[in-house]
Amino acid sequence: MTSIDLSRRNLLRISGLFLLTGVASCTTAPRMSSTPSDGEDETATALPLVNQLRAKNGLAALRVDPAASAAAIYQAKRMASAGKMKHLMGMADSFGARVTKSGVQLPAAENIAAGQQSVEAAVTAWINSQHHLENMLGRYNGLGVAVAHNTSSRNIPYWAMVLSS
Repeated sequence: MTSIDLSRRNLLRISGLFLLTGVASCTTAPRMSSTPSDGEDETATALPLVNQLRAKNGLAALRVDPAASAAAIYQAKRMASAGKMKHLMGMADSFGARVTKSGVQLPAAENIAAGQQSVEAAVTAWINSQHHLENMLGRYNGLGVAVAHNTSSRNIPYWAMVLSS
C-alpha cells in the first residue's frame, strides 16, 4: 500500500508543478486593441484651470513638467488601447515604476477619467471627486495632462493627469 501512496503523492506533486507552470506563464498585461490610440498633450490647456483652483486654495502654481506629460500620454494611450479606465492593468503593474520610467520625480499622483469631451470637463470631474481634488491640491510642483482615443472603443476619450514633485 505504501507504493500506491507514493505514486499518488508523486502524481499530486507533478500535477501541482504543471498547474504552477501554467499559472506562471499566464500574462497579466491587458490585451491591447489592434487599433492604435492617439495621444495628445493637453497640459497647456489644463494648467491654468488647475492653477486657478490652487490659487483659490492659497497654493503655489504648478508648472508644466515634460516627464509628467509623457507619463500622462502613456497612461491615456494604454487605457484607450485597452478600452478600460484603470490606474493599474495587470497584477505586476506599478504606478511608481511606470511614472519613474518617464522620468517623473516621486512622490507623484495620478488622476484618470473617461468620457469627458473636453479638458474643462475632465478637470471639473476631478474637482468634483474628493480624492482627485486632494491630488490637485497636494504638495506637487509639476503637471502633465493627456487624452487618448481609440476608434475601436467608440472613440471614447481617456484622460490622465500626472502630478509630480
